[in-house]
Amino acid sequence: MKPSDRVAMRRALELAADAAQASEIPVGAVVLDAQGMQVGEGRNDREATHDPTGHAEIAALRAAAAIVGSWNLEGHTLVVTLEPCVMCAGAILQARISRVVFGAWDDKAGAAGSMYDVLRDRRLPYRAEVIGGVEADAAGALLRDFFERRR
Repeated sequence: MKPSDRVAMRRALELAADAAQASEIPVGAVVLDAQGMQVGEGRNDREATHDPTGHAEIAALRAAAAIVGSWNLEGHTLVVTLEPCVMCAGAILQARISRVVFGAWDDKAGAAGSMYDVLRDRRLPYRAEVIGGVEADAAGALLRDFFERRR
């Protein structure tokens, strides 16, 4: 893991906390270029936008693509607080993201090694390196606190 991954995860955790404050599921994401510089970020915003694709990863990928000027983000890293779902894993592969670093595992909907392993599926034409469990305790605590408050 690179030092920039930890810095990006701290930013992603801040974005996740912001999402929780806005009554969104607390997930945040950051995209880094090959030099480790941030080129995009996002947080969950499904409730505010009424958009089923309003996941943090999708927002971060869109922001990075706009900055880079291309949909092709090969050589980039996505850092996200929660293991990506199937939809986000598909978007990650379509964007040609090279590395995915995530915090908490998602045993119910994760597609980066828990329920499914879409990001490393050899049947697909493109795969990403996956590093899971980074700051998992902090990311998991944000999610647990959020859902405990909703009950």
